[in-house]
Amino acid sequence: MVNNDKVVIITGISSGFGLATARIFRDKGYRVYGFARKPFTEEGLFTTSLDITNYKRVDEYIKEVYEKEKRIDYLINSAGFGITGSIENTDIDLIKKQFEVNYFGTVNITKAVIPYMRANNFGRIAIISSVAAVFPIPFQAFYSSHKAALNSFGEALNIEVKPFGIKVTNFIPGDAKTNFDKNRINTKVNEPAYKDRIEKSLTKMRKDELKGMSKEYVAKVIYKNITKKRPPLRKTIGKSYKFLVFLERLFPRKFINFVLDKMYGFSKTK
Repeated sequence: MVNNDKVVIITGISSGFGLATARIFRDKGYRVYGFARKPFTEEGLFTTSLDITNYKRVDEYIKEVYEKEKRIDYLINSAGFGITGSIENTDIDLIKKQFEVNYFGTVNITKAVIPYMRANNFGRIAIISSVAAVFPIPFQAFYSSHKAALNSFGEALNIEVKPFGIKVTNFIPGDAKTNFDKNRINTKVNEPAYKDRIEKSLTKMRKDELKGMSKEYVAKVIYKNITKKRPPLRKTIGKSYKFLVFLERLFPRKFINFVLDKMYGFSKTK
């Protein structure tokens, strides 16, 4: 274990990438704080139950951590949930809820830590995005779009805060074995025209996630890169996904959409 008094805050700490990353930082000797919507405890982690959409309470929480520790060095943004369904049939209130949690929740807590990082002239902010931000997934349009928004947010923020010793990294993992599928909200199919294609999409997503990377592997990549002296602006996780992201830069979007259509078997559906 490394003797280390640096402080890490992790959202979505109770499961998935958040918990796996928290364990690595803890085992390396960092002081790890974090919260999730449901109560959660684990030895060596300072956790609390907190709704990330309670923006005022999140601001108070960040202030409490800083007043106790006199520093906040790392923020790992991992909170979020997924929605599967057609754009036409997904309820607008559910769409708003996803953006409130996944996008605005991330923006709010990031805004809250910046003054404290500036005060110490050091900070590292990790935004856990997704390959879906680069390759918008059919019937996951709102998940894909909020991840794309986070990528733009992170890159713009990095330029703004760089003079203060703060650096931002967008992590772009591919499919991984987490509980994300269990927590995904599948909207009701009110229009039969979408039924077969949504079922095909869900089947492929589940198969890809079952064959995906371990959350521990993703967490190791996050830790290794966010603790570098010069962390990358963007880090794609997974060899096959790195290749896909590289191809995206070479080929026109029309071709990328054609490939996605083939991947999900939609071209066979009339």
